[in-house]
Amino acid sequence: MAVDKDIRYLTPITIDTKKKKYCRFKKNQIKYIDYKDPEFLKKFLNDQGKLLPRRLTGTSLKYQRKISTAVKRARHLALLPFVTDNMK
Repeated sequence: MAVDKDIRYLTPITIDTKKKKYCRFKKNQIKYIDYKDPEFLKKFLNDQGKLLPRRLTGTSLKYQRKISTAVKRARHLALLPFVTDNMK
């Protein structure tokens, strides 16, 4: 059996430390999400035009609901597409 001193690694061992997710709306004290700003809303959509979930964006539940309402309004006014192949 090998002793711990005999074990050598080619690369240093990395310990993954995940960053704490935060709600950017609470941090920047944003109260209103404007549906007329499609460039801002595109940050919360994937390439196909679907909404990104909270676990990926880090948004709180309150603001995730406001984002979904704003995206739906922007889609209705044709500011954002409903479905697309490559949005970004």
